[in-house]
Amino acid sequence: MKLDKIEIVTDYKHLQIREITDEGGYHRRVLTPDATLAEDEHQEIKDKASELWTDEVKEAWAKFQAEQQAKMEAE
Repeated sequence: MKLDKIEIVTDYKHLQIREITDEGGYHRRVLTPDATLAEDEHQEIKDKASELWTDEVKEAWAKFQAEQQAKMEAE
């Protein structure tokens, strides 16, 4: 697949990826700051993640997830 677009969304710097398939269609996916990037990931995505996913962002995302989990368990 060919990388078409990277958008940064949310306060947690999620990477919204759009790729073009071999058939000419689109494939979309979202990467979160706790993601482990594949070795064969597009270099541009690796660079963007390295730039944006600071320790502060990763900690804020982990805290948010923990808060959401606690809310779900309390229901």
